[in-house]
Amino acid sequence: MGTPKTKNTDTVFQWNGIPQPGQLVPLGLQHVVAAVVGIITPAILVSNTCGLSEAEKTLMIQVSLILTALATLLQLFPIFRRIGAGLPVIMGISFAYIPTLQAIGTEFDIATILGAEIIGGCVAIVFGIFVKWIRPLFPPLVTGTVIFTIGLSLYPTAVRYMAGGAGTPEFGTPKSWLVALITLAVVFILTNFTKGIFKLGAILIGMIVGYFVALALGMVNFSGVETAQWAALPQFMPFEIKFVPAAAVSLGIVYVVNAVQTIGDLSSTTMGGMDRMPSDRELSGGIIGQGVMSILGAFFGGLPAATYSQNVGIVTVNKVINRAVFALAAGILLVAGLMPKFASLLTTIPQSVIGGATISVFATITMTGIRMITEGGFTPRKSSVVGLSVALGVGITQVSGCLAGEGFPTWVNTVFGSSSVVVATIMAIILNLVLPKDKESK
Repeated sequence: MGTPKTKNTDTVFQWNGIPQPGQLVPLGLQHVVAAVVGIITPAILVSNTCGLSEAEKTLMIQVSLILTALATLLQLFPIFRRIGAGLPVIMGISFAYIPTLQAIGTEFDIATILGAEIIGGCVAIVFGIFVKWIRPLFPPLVTGTVIFTIGLSLYPTAVRYMAGGAGTPEFGTPKSWLVALITLAVVFILTNFTKGIFKLGAILIGMIVGYFVALALGMVNFSGVETAQWAALPQFMPFEIKFVPAAAVSLGIVYVVNAVQTIGDLSSTTMGGMDRMPSDRELSGGIIGQGVMSILGAFFGGLPAATYSQNVGIVTVNKVINRAVFALAAGILLVAGLMPKFASLLTTIPQSVIGGATISVFATITMTGIRMITEGGFTPRKSSVVGLSVALGVGITQVSGCLAGEGFPTWVNTVFGSSSVVVATIMAIILNLVLPKDKESK
């Protein structure tokens, strides 16, 4: 396993070895703080979409924490040197799948989501095996277009939550917007005007401030926390699992896109922390591990996994690649996941707090896509690929029933009319292959 090419012999800059506790603990906690909001929020968003009970929502949060811990450990300690990357990354529940998961949950239910996850996990495994040959279909232009579309499609969700959550008594009320805007203001200030732990934990700190403001306004309900257990193992198949081909195709396409993003994250990790590019085996193992954990997670009510770009960013900044640091972060998340009382407490976070905190995350996702698209300049060819892909992807989903008329099979609307990401992905791939390359590209 590679080590960073640096003159610094400190253990934290080496892959193996155990750093001193004074270094190990704060560096591990740093990764926990950066990841925790991204771990629990998708479970809250999807469970609300599917109309799950408070107990079921608690279960999904608990499983999200556990799966993130196990997925990270799998990447750190590969099985048979083939399942897992063997690189310093945090892998857990991802925002990137939310638009498609919400579309499936709205039309079907949580059981259909879990069935589609299993198929999607198999797609990721196949992608990982043949990554060397499939990868050329997804240059930065295509991947950036898809990520840009994902960010755009998440904005309505964030605003709906900022307003208090559709269907709740607080929806659209001044106090919901007050809490959301205070949360957003804290996140914005800490992100742009501070450094270190305050900048890194801006979203978490913003949610804590927003939570206490909501508590003062009487918007927090603790009734479900009292009945939750202090410690418990996750349940096997807490939900039914259904396989709907149209839903599986939709989510499978998103898995392919996310596998490409995983390549980018693993490459950023090795370049930033190890001064080298990842090997084909490392890329293949990372994506296969991602697929395996998604399949396993579906049987326990979990959501799809992906690498965490915010934690990759930490590695590129501090160059810390020691495996023990990441293992400690995974251990902390695992312990938290085995405590339903803690998971239940997280379900009391008002939706306006979640909306105020996550809209900045969704904005970052969108701008990441733009940055990838404009890499090397913005040409008329790029304008055509991005413009048409996003126009069709976002436009079709905004016109309800436009693919559900007489003559269209029901699966067409499910696959292409529910999630803007699916159409945008397919169009971006086709247009990138069909349109003449720029002279610079040739």
